[in-house]
Amino acid sequence: MYDYTKMTVRQLADAVEYHDKRYWELNAPEISDAQYDQLVEALRRADPDNPVLTRVNRVAVESSGKVRHTRPMLSLDKAYSLEELLEWGGKYARSTDELIQVEPKYDGISANFDGRVLATRGDGEEGEDISDKLPLIELETTGYTGRVDRPVRGEIIIRSDDFATLYSNIRKKDGGTYKNPRNAVAGIMGLKDIQEMLIQHAKLTLVDYDLISRKLPLDTLAARWEELKADFASLPYPMDGIVIKFADRAFRESLGSTAHHPRGEIAYKFTNVSCRTELIGVEWSFGKNCLTPVAQLKPVELSGITIKRASLHNAQNIIDMGLMIGDEVTVERAGDVIPYIASSTPGTTRKSPWIEVCPACGSQVVRMGPELTCANADCPEFALQRLLASLRNLGIERLGEPTLRKLIKDLGMPPKLAALFELTPVDLLKIDGFAAKSADNLIREIQKARNVDEVQLLASLNIPNVGANIAAVILEKFSIQQLREVDTGTLATIPGIGPERAGAIKETLAAKSDELDELLLALNVSRASVVSGDLPTVCFTGKMPEKRSFYQNLAAQRNMKAVDSVSSSLSLLVAADVNGSSSKLAAARKFGVRIVSLDEFLNSDAETANESASEVNEAWSRGELF
Repeated sequence: MYDYTKMTVRQLADAVEYHDKRYWELNAPEISDAQYDQLVEALRRADPDNPVLTRVNRVAVESSGKVRHTRPMLSLDKAYSLEELLEWGGKYARSTDELIQVEPKYDGISANFDGRVLATRGDGEEGEDISDKLPLIELETTGYTGRVDRPVRGEIIIRSDDFATLYSNIRKKDGGTYKNPRNAVAGIMGLKDIQEMLIQHAKLTLVDYDLISRKLPLDTLAARWEELKADFASLPYPMDGIVIKFADRAFRESLGSTAHHPRGEIAYKFTNVSCRTELIGVEWSFGKNCLTPVAQLKPVELSGITIKRASLHNAQNIIDMGLMIGDEVTVERAGDVIPYIASSTPGTTRKSPWIEVCPACGSQVVRMGPELTCANADCPEFALQRLLASLRNLGIERLGEPTLRKLIKDLGMPPKLAALFELTPVDLLKIDGFAAKSADNLIREIQKARNVDEVQLLASLNIPNVGANIAAVILEKFSIQQLREVDTGTLATIPGIGPERAGAIKETLAAKSDELDELLLALNVSRASVVSGDLPTVCFTGKMPEKRSFYQNLAAQRNMKAVDSVSSSLSLLVAADVNGSSSKLAAARKFGVRIVSLDEFLNSDAETANESASEVNEAWSRGELF
């Protein structure tokens, strides 16, 4: 669109100002984020001190007045390559193994809730009061999902799953739908009256900046960079980059800031490099409840990777794009990792990507909101996918899809969770590929999974939009048995549930009443009686005999919360080798975190598993748990 090499500084600055207005004030961008970033970088090279580069932009919102932040909310300096990140780290870090904190850079609207008023970032010093939008917003923070009821600093976004399920049916004032999650957030923030959004069950999420964080030594960043990007790309949040900051807050703040950004943290911006190729087919893959379209592409190179397939998200996306087999498509990599189709141009020969019957059972396929699904409630493929999801919620990792298919096809096992607990090693030995040892190991893992809490059990029922986090919120109020009796109206009053989700819960529990009875007989179910945020935290490191989920489930049964990273607030690090040199062990030693061997953890007294959170913490402080 622009030839930066032929533009003057004035032309570059004018172009940046123009596109800033289109993005921040009009909510109608004309170029991609990657193209905008290239434009800004061209201006930075030509005139590093241009005032346009330090201007703080803000989303135009409908406000109830100005709010002054007690702690500034500055923008972040930006990097576009790993090399730039390492250069930043080398410039400010005290040593090569300085501990850094890596977090998602969410693509939404920065906000602060002080316990009373919700305000946007604004110019960093003063924001806009948007407290009237609170009825639409659900908070996600460590150990809690529900109404915004505690001080937090984070980003107002729309979760990817919420956008896929809710926003295809939510209409703007002009009758149209929102194009993407960020467009929807900005549009809703600009409304004077949110009543129509409430009626349509629109939902926003305020995600705490501290919710998801990975800590590691600076000198391991390069080796773990691709792993971190893939990790974040799998999260259900819209992101446009990754934030890297020094983990030691006192040191980070001691570095001070410029007028525009703090020196102790930086943002890596996704470049979303794109290429053009041909859509040669659409494959419909099975999820728990819907058929997901996957684009089959004429192979093309993108950032050194050969791309043959790309996500098409859902059926509605194909309609919105007017996509047909034979079209020329633009492929980008979301988060520099996951390929997806950003746009398309009609090809000379076009063929419909739609299917009329289910690839698994031959029944008619039907539309369900933005998704395509099978009309057959007993479709064997959906049953298998739901069973796989249930296994993961119970921590059974060894049983993969190929083996599960053989159990159902060769042994005639019903595709129900309770049926797994009736299997014996003899049954497994009837299946090709199983030896005595592998059969014993799998049966042992299945039998260990009998010990679950109510959160795991409720999450394993595959109720739409009810995962472990929502299950934990519900079960703080009601036990599983009470949940079967409580009316929909009462259930809907729980923060974060609402009428639609409450209806789905009651409908699923009624439909699966017999299945739930079978599970309650097959499993040893404990009451989830404590809030995870009050619990001692435990992290695991090193190669261990069982899957990591086994130890995390064991920790939950002992009223401990399993976390993925080491910080100064971590209660315990369990190591396969306490004398090892992993980054987690190094960080634990630096912070003075207690380290125990795996054997010590497994053989520790677990009688505290049914005590209250306060009792567990008291036992912890007395050193009675280990």
